[in-house]
Amino acid sequence: MKKLVTHIIRSCVVIVCLVGSGYITNAQMLIVDAAGNGDFKSIQEAINSLPDNATAQRVIYIRNGIYREKIFIDKNFITLIGEDKNNTQLVISLARDIWRCENKDDWGVATINLKGNDLVLENLSITNNFGFDNINNLEGVHIDCAADSMNHFKTVRRDGHQMALRSFGTTRLIVRNCILRAYGGDTVSPWNTDNGMFYFKDCLMEGGVDFYCPRGWAYAENCEFIAHGNVAAIWHDGSKIKDSKTVLKNCVFRGDDGFKLGRYHRDAQFYIINCSFAKNMADAPIYLNPSNPQNIIQWGERVYYFNSHRQGGGDYAWHADNLQKAPGSPLADQINANWTFAGQWQPSGSATKIDAKILTRNKGNKAAIIPEARNGTDFQAENMLVYQRAVGGWPKAVNEIKVDYSKVLTDAEKKSIRADSMHIDATIDNDATTKEIRYLVKAYKQAKNIHYLQAAEKGIRYYLLAQNAAGGWPQYYPDSALYRSQITFNDDAMVNVLNVLQDIVELKNGFDIVNPSFIPKAKEAVRRGIECILATQIKVNGKLTAWCAQYNKQTLQPEMARKFELVSLSGNESVGITRFLMRVKDPSPRIKQAVTAAIDWFELVKIVGYKYIDVVAPNQPKGKDRLITTDPNSTIWARFYEIGTNRPFFSGRDSNKKYSVTEIEIERRTGYAWYGTWPEKLLKTEYPEWIKRVSQ
Repeated sequence: MKKLVTHIIRSCVVIVCLVGSGYITNAQMLIVDAAGNGDFKSIQEAINSLPDNATAQRVIYIRNGIYREKIFIDKNFITLIGEDKNNTQLVISLARDIWRCENKDDWGVATINLKGNDLVLENLSITNNFGFDNINNLEGVHIDCAADSMNHFKTVRRDGHQMALRSFGTTRLIVRNCILRAYGGDTVSPWNTDNGMFYFKDCLMEGGVDFYCPRGWAYAENCEFIAHGNVAAIWHDGSKIKDSKTVLKNCVFRGDDGFKLGRYHRDAQFYIINCSFAKNMADAPIYLNPSNPQNIIQWGERVYYFNSHRQGGGDYAWHADNLQKAPGSPLADQINANWTFAGQWQPSGSATKIDAKILTRNKGNKAAIIPEARNGTDFQAENMLVYQRAVGGWPKAVNEIKVDYSKVLTDAEKKSIRADSMHIDATIDNDATTKEIRYLVKAYKQAKNIHYLQAAEKGIRYYLLAQNAAGGWPQYYPDSALYRSQITFNDDAMVNVLNVLQDIVELKNGFDIVNPSFIPKAKEAVRRGIECILATQIKVNGKLTAWCAQYNKQTLQPEMARKFELVSLSGNESVGITRFLMRVKDPSPRIKQAVTAAIDWFELVKIVGYKYIDVVAPNQPKGKDRLITTDPNSTIWARFYEIGTNRPFFSGRDSNKKYSVTEIEIERRTGYAWYGTWPEKLLKTEYPEWIKRVSQ
């Protein structure tokens, strides 16, 4: 303890003055203004512009606005002052469990992340919105978790850890007149059991379990605490130095019915002085977590109360004054910040005084400001980052509007899209997720923006996560409603996935830049996918033919998808499947047999001397119709063939099978590809070349 006190004294000689209520002038301050009328539009850029070393406080004044950025402060002597705590808002939406899936530590988990010393936060609203964004999601959020090598699929609870403030080794921190909010646990996490000293005044703090959880020395006065859940509101870790403590004086506690005041896992020391508790709090004193073995507590229970009561009366027995049992039997009037920090630090509770001219100043000395260097950007890639879902995939449409990456998004639109990142609409249908992965890989090679590569790799993990036990891929994941969980060859969905994974294995088409750890995983996924393909090739009278567009994921039997997509042999999807099997190097006898059988079937069912064309039809709603007509130079194939007869058939939205395309409604007749030339190139050039290759 003597060594610690000596260190604190040496460090604090200057800080008593530097983080007090000094008078700040224009020359001493940078201005951040989201509207562009300051030195910077970004708080982080203002921080980055400051020299690494300093011996005096550097002040950044932040005008009212919503700043959707994560803040990192790893420099000393920095003060962030907002114009108004209700209107100067720092906001992110992030669960700690999601962050730790792809990051080795907590640096970046919070809205504001601190490694520097002698820091001041004032007049700010600092919020982590994850829990509030998912307040009605009782089942939790399903994500892809790279950190879990055994099972990437993880459920993140709406009330899990969500940090608004997280410090790493910070020795002195003042937080005055701020709002710090989250719905889950550990909202305010100033952690330094060695020599951390943290002062909070006139603040509102909100969260779930242990949402105010200092480690080391902490003093909070005139603060309001709003608790969600019924585990514990406050927490303390004073296990390193016996004198460390958390003091809460003149504070108010309220929350959900049955909220508990606090708990501890390690040695802790609580002082609850002149505090007020809502009537609906639980009859539960600050307690040692039962999961913590009692024998690791060195200094016993140290929880002290004075003049603290339930609103409206009816105090619980444990509210009784017991300050006389505290070390040194301090009087309540003696318990202040100076006493809490053992006389080694006297933080100022007074607001920083700002030169009035700062409120009208429009521009600073930009010549002296060096903005943070940024990676290159790609407009469409940036939009893809906005749309990527937490599970790793992308939607094809939002609110039935097709996603358009060429569209310029407003800040409000970006906010709305990101807020919906937990939606379970990620899909491989209509090239979704596949086109994004391929685009981002190319964009990374050109722009060298690591975020593009990270997003592409997250998409690849989504592929691996979504593959089912049979080796197939569903149209959507994790959404399993209606036909979305079926193994889906329709529109080449599963084949597109397999081609990306095979590109990873072969280091082709730009995928040589992805993490090499994906190669064995992709190779195994492709192997299982091929097994699924071979297992689903339909036999008729003992002879292999082609494939249906979708299958039951458990029985591997063909199934209907949309009302007009009945069980069939597909003249379209079977082409992509065959083509992928032909891509396999050193194909097995089973693969060769599957390819040859499919080619034979295509030859058997081709329709020679006809073509499918659009014709003018003034009496139809869109002025056109689509019909099959004769053409001696044309060969076509039907989209759907009846299993067992190979007879082309068609269906409208009534799901009734018809054998002439003219028998279905005009909307479906002209709105779907009932005939095409899909196998033409496969038969004319690709298959003969494949035969030569595999015969060598």
